[in-house]
Amino acid sequence: MTATAQDRGGTGGSPLRVRQLPPRVRAAVLALRGGQEESRAPSRCWHPAALRMRPVLRSAASAVPSGHVLLGEVRYRYRGWNEGDPAQDALAALDELTAAHGEVPVVLIGHSMGGRAALAASRHPQVTGVLALAPWVVEDEPVDQLRGRSLVVVHGDRDRVTSPAASVAYVRRARARGASAGAVLVRGGDHAMLRRAGLWHRSVAEITADLLSDGEGGELGAPGRTPEDGPRTGLAARSMTSTDPVMV
Repeated sequence: MTATAQDRGGTGGSPLRVRQLPPRVRAAVLALRGGQEESRAPSRCWHPAALRMRPVLRSAASAVPSGHVLLGEVRYRYRGWNEGDPAQDALAALDELTAAHGEVPVVLIGHSMGGRAALAASRHPQVTGVLALAPWVVEDEPVDQLRGRSLVVVHGDRDRVTSPAASVAYVRRARARGASAGAVLVRGGDHAMLRRAGLWHRSVAEITADLLSDGEGGELGAPGRTPEDGPRTGLAARSMTSTDPVMV
């Protein structure tokens, strides 16, 4: 079962925090913050993991048509992964989004523990793409839920908190199970996305736009692009068609 707004432990409230609500929602981008391996302490909006996602979401906002794309955050009950609590919160947020705005395509952007939650929540039928930033993945992390979906993992090659090698291995396993998956390594990048921050944010913007592509060369809600313009050839596409991780 997913965690609904009524049974969210001692935190209460909705699992979905909307940051940008267009008049007509044709797609959505949801951000998922990092956290701790184990903690039942309430998750708060002023925690460093939450603050770290604000420029990420702003970068995504700069790349999507504001008139049609909802931007929001998943609101966790707890700071820790525990037994998959953030993934349950993400599924609850996706259910709430679907109930309010219909069956629109959703891209999830998650950092660290939030990356793991995004990968797990990608089994929701409305999720079409995942951008995982320095995700925390374990050796037997499931991949079957990504079949038919798009995934881009971006990881700093100097990350000492989560493993870039594990991310690359995960992408390869996801590809083998039918996902359109790619890996991007940020040269000199750290876990907090502070080193070369501008590059991280530009990559988020570009990849988010690619993941919101309608698959025919056009972006949802973007009137200026037609199928005759051809498919996108940006960072997401490059990573998905490259045998090795793309280094930036």
